[in-house]
Amino acid sequence: MGDLKKVLTNVKTRGIMGEVQLSNILQQMLAPEQYEVNCITRPGSTNRVEFAIKIPQHQQNNKLLLMPIDSKFPIEAFYNLQAAYDAGDHAAADAAGRALEAAIKKAAKDIHEKYICPPDTSELGLLFLPIEGLYAEAVRRPALIETLQRDFQVIVTGPTTLSAILNTVSFGYKTMAMEQRSGEIKQTLSAVKTEFGKFGDVLKKAQEKIVKASEDIDELVGVRTKKINARLKSFEELPATDAQILLGDAPEP
Repeated sequence: MGDLKKVLTNVKTRGIMGEVQLSNILQQMLAPEQYEVNCITRPGSTNRVEFAIKIPQHQQNNKLLLMPIDSKFPIEAFYNLQAAYDAGDHAAADAAGRALEAAIKKAAKDIHEKYICPPDTSELGLLFLPIEGLYAEAVRRPALIETLQRDFQVIVTGPTTLSAILNTVSFGYKTMAMEQRSGEIKQTLSAVKTEFGKFGDVLKKAQEKIVKASEDIDELVGVRTKKINARLKSFEELPATDAQILLGDAPEP
């Protein structure tokens, strides 16, 4: 336990652990093009945030806003708080709790001052606490959460809540893609409608020609045939065999 505490209380080590876990969650939930790594979010600044999520803006021609997200791991204050709980030392627990709140507030203030800059970024930033117990300890302090949101425009997240937020972002990308795709579909249907109109015109003309041809045939079969029969009435009808011989249509012997 002593060795583990020594590792976890090392600033560089716990910073790397938090960043690695945050990176893993982002890789699982978003496509590489949907977030940036180690990027500058404030124009003219040299401060780089660990990650920035690209947030789709449906009402602004699909513009993407950067939402900064930084991981912090105040494990020493958290470890001291857990130790005080285990020992039943209320005074030590209160002191460790205040130290934890101070560390979280400082992290939120850094995010606010270094990375949040509307309209180049979203109005809110995310503070990622890499273990659920640490996150639970933060959110069980309503005054702390309210202060972070009101004074620093920062939302605290843990592994589970961050995954839920990223799932919403991913859904936003899918919705945006569907909207773009619906535009293409609408154009295709409009083109089909135009071509179908042309097809209808051609079909109508063809139908008119068929009707005219049918009328001509009816006239030929009806009126003309009657006239021919009237003219031939005065002639006697030959037997079928004689008629075939006369017309050269007799069957071969």
